[in-house]
Parts: sequence; C-alpha cells; structure tokens
Amino acid sequence: MHQDITDRSEPELQGGHEDRTATPLRSRMGPPPPPLTYVPLGERPLRRLPQLFTGLALYGFSLAVMVRASLGVTPWTVLSEGLEHHTFLSFGTITAVVGVLVLLLWIPLKQRPKFGTVANIIVLAYSADLGLSLIPEHLGFPARVGLLGGGVLLNGLSVAVYVGARFGPGPRDGLMTGASAATGRSIRLIRTLIEITVLAVGWLLGGSVGVGTVLYALAVGPTTQFFMPWFAYRRTAESMGDAALSEEANPTE
Repeated sequence: MHQDITDRSEPELQGGHEDRTATPLRSRMGPPPPPLTYVPLGERPLRRLPQLFTGLALYGFSLAVMVRASLGVTPWTVLSEGLEHHTFLSFGTITAVVGVLVLLLWIPLKQRPKFGTVANIIVLAYSADLGLSLIPEHLGFPARVGLLGGGVLLNGLSVAVYVGARFGPGPRDGLMTGASAATGRSIRLIRTLIEITVLAVGWLLGGSVGVGTVLYALAVGPTTQFFMPWFAYRRTAESMGDAALSEEANPTE
C-alpha cells in the first residue's frame, strides 16, 4: 500500500517541481544556436546568394578599412608577415599557402570546401582592392580610430552574413565553424582562441602587432556570434523545431 501511494504521488511532485524550475533554466540558457551546416546550392538561391555575396563584399571591404586605419592588422596578416621574414615567398604567396594549410585542417573536422569557399577567395580579393582605392591614406588619428572600430564591427557582421547563408565558409571561417561543431563550444570562444593563437605565432615569427590587432582578436568572435542569429538561414524543418523549443521554454499556460 505504501508503495502504491508513492507511485502515485511521486510523479506528481516531480512534475510540479519541473514546472517550477525547468522553464527558468531553459530561459537562462537562451535560444538554441543557429544552424550553420551546408545547405545545397539549389535551395532558395535567390534568397541566399545575395546574402552570400553581400557578406563577402563587406568582409573584403572591412579588411581594407582596417588596413587604412594603420593601427594594427588582423592576426592572420600578422602570421603572413611573420612567415615572410623566414621564407623566400612573397606576402601574397604566403597568404595563399596559409589558406591551403588551413583547408588541410578541415579534414579531421570533416569539413569540405563548398561553393562559398571558392566565392570567398574571389570576392574578397576584389572587394578589398576596391576598399583600398576608395579610402584615402594618411588620415588623422581620430579618423583612424573610427575606421578601426568600424572595421572590426563590420568584419564580425560580414562573417555572420556570409557564413549564415550556409553555402560553405571560407578557409579560416570553416576552421571556426568546424571546430565549434566538433567541440560543442560557442563560435565566440572558438573564434577568439583561433585569433589569439594565430596572433601569438605571427608575433613570435616577427609579424607586426598593433592595438588594432589585439582589439580584433578579442572582439571579432563575440561580434560574429552576436549577429549570427539574425542572418543564419533556417530551413523549414529547422524553423519548426526552433519554434517548438521556444514554445516549450516560454509556455503560455
């Protein structure tokens, strides 16, 4: 008899306990992370292609903005400069070689180059050159500070825009998304760790480091993660699943 009473009352108590605590816990955890896996090229291209090319164009332009700020280059540029001191290769060749080596790191992460990976290489080159031709050199210090802050913010935004289109990331951003998926860690943490590691190696090899380099290494990860939910393309099934999770986390009754 005692066992019968326990069987009837204990689930009720447990259920009541979950009703009081589960919802606040889910609310504290926040919404589920946006999906970033590859979506085939043929799925809604008129919706996704403009987002991809806009994000890539902004990304290349943001690099030009930071170059014109002359307060420190990105960690990957520091790495290329450092390698240039120790090889006979040109800066451009080293940048390409580094990109290929980063693609090799995709293999254990089960990442494969996609349409967006190739587009990344082509669009960035042209948009960066365009930005350098439009932004004058030798600006005053206040203008350079503004360019630095705006460049870092624009860079994080542009990564979220083009990666969120889900055509496949560029070499360096693919390393970020692949490591995030493999480890279960946030994009903010993974991107920050990658940038700091690359910065440290480049500096040890003799690359030039400025305040803008440190700012970029620390800020681009959180900025990208902040904007990612706004631009990550969601398929119908994913949207329905997110809606169900949201309703579960915020019940109407």
